[in-house]
Amino acid sequence: MQFGVSTFLWTSPFTTDSFDLVYKIKEMGFDIIEVPVEKKDFVDWTKLKEVVKDCGLKVTISGAFGADRDISSENPAIRKQGLDYIIDCIKIAAEMGSPIFGGPVYSAVGKTRFISEEQKKKERTWCVENLRKAAKVAEDYGIVVGVEPLNRFESDMVNTADQALSLVQAVDSSNVKIALDTFHCNIEEKDIPTTIRKIGKDMLCHVQGNESDRGTPGTGNLDWIGIREALYDIDYQGAVVIETFGAVSEEIAKATCIWRPLANSSDELAQEGLAFYKKLFAS
Repeated sequence: MQFGVSTFLWTSPFTTDSFDLVYKIKEMGFDIIEVPVEKKDFVDWTKLKEVVKDCGLKVTISGAFGADRDISSENPAIRKQGLDYIIDCIKIAAEMGSPIFGGPVYSAVGKTRFISEEQKKKERTWCVENLRKAAKVAEDYGIVVGVEPLNRFESDMVNTADQALSLVQAVDSSNVKIALDTFHCNIEEKDIPTTIRKIGKDMLCHVQGNESDRGTPGTGNLDWIGIREALYDIDYQGAVVIETFGAVSEEIAKATCIWRPLANSSDELAQEGLAFYKKLFAS
């Protein structure tokens, strides 16, 4: 198993000026740096590729879906912006050697409303149409798009693995699969190991192994042994990545409802989280 950490733990947005984080993440012993694309022009991707290669790290690319990147929006212009953003991220993933581009690609984070079934169907139709377009680009670039379910407080569209499976089946592309975040699963799933087995090896493309309170892995109430055994049972070959938030921006704080520090420091969370991962998966 290979282990990674998102730059969200230290900074938002990640920019070319943040490249010192690459060396820190390598020195801590991680295999992978996960880079969220908040704005593509904030990062010199060619230079970043050189830096991570020199450090011997791998890269995974994740998305940041604000209200202006919503492929299920009522507004056609916003739907187009969302699709353009996903396509840009797929191309960045290919450039950086990331096998996946993951996130809540279907909607905007923090979009939570009580709407009619008719409206839900309209938004799902727009979402599927755009994901099919994105899937064709992903196929051309050899990238898998990971659909990540979010908890009910962050999205009203895809909260559970079953909903994600239904959406992925509607898109009907081998380049669109499921990315799981155990923090969200802990809120929405009855049993996380059962959920992992249901999704299976062929459909599970990425795991963000986050604690029940989004703090340090191993310090909360998750069934980590059960999660480990389920990943082994399906012969999961992807990464396990810490994605939580340190110095959050106002937009991220509102979207994720993080109002307090999640650990004594970002470095401590990363180091102790990685030590926990290594001990857990060495068993």
